[in-house]
Parts: sequence; structure tokens; C-alpha cells
Amino acid sequence: MSTQPLLQSAPGKRISLPVRVEPKVFFANERTFLSWLNFAVILGGLAIGLLNFGDKVGQISAGLFTLVAMAAMIYALGVFHWRAGRIRNKGGVGVGHGATGWGGFDDRFGPTVLTVALAAVVIVNFVLRVVIGDKDNKHGDLKGR
Repeated sequence: MSTQPLLQSAPGKRISLPVRVEPKVFFANERTFLSWLNFAVILGGLAIGLLNFGDKVGQISAGLFTLVAMAAMIYALGVFHWRAGRIRNKGGVGVGHGATGWGGFDDRFGPTVLTVALAAVVIVNFVLRVVIGDKDNKHGDLKGR
């Protein structure tokens, strides 16, 4: 057996090998997209419930929850297409500090922004309930009986 490497290249040149992307990578991207859509649909269902059965505070909160749900759907669609393009072009090869210098497929800011928006809507709902709810209900019980 020879001690020379199987693939040889000229000094200073890289060897380019074809990279096969597994189908499970595409399916993982689609599964993540569907998970985000599931979250958005549940949030939209909460908004519809507040809109139909809530008072003025519930209707304001329903509008805010609807905006967050729509933002989550748009975010999910954008990230799905971004990741699909990266997978198709094999842009994730060499994740981190690899040969291509590209990062991975993760998004560090999107989920954080959506979580902060959802927390803000919950806080607004609570504050509105305390401030406006007390003006409408002077006796402190449900429905002001």
C-alpha cells in the first residue's frame, strides 16, 4: 500500500468533494415550519375566543394576539424559505467555522422577538384588565352584579 493520499491536489488548492444533502434535512425544515404554524394557529384561536366572548379589553387583546399570530406565521414562512434555499444550495455545509465560512441554519433573534412580543401582549392584557376592568366593575365580582 502506498502512503500517499487518495486525492491529491496542487499545493495551495483545495479539493472539492460533492456533498449529498439527506432528505431528512428537508423534512426537519418542514417539521419546524409546521410546528411554528401550529403555535400561530393556537394563538389565533385564543384571539378569536377573546374577540367573540370578551368585553372591550378582550377585543383589544384579541387584536394584539392576532397581530402576534400573523407575525409568527410570516416569520415561519420566511425562515422556512430561507432554510430551504440554504439546504438546496448546500449553504449549511461547513457549519460554524467550516470551509465555506457560512453559519448554520439557526435563527437567534426571531424566536426571541416573538417571545418578547407575546410577553408584551400578555402584560398589556393584564394592565388593561386591571385599569379598565376596575372602572366597569365597581363591586369587584364578575359581570358587576
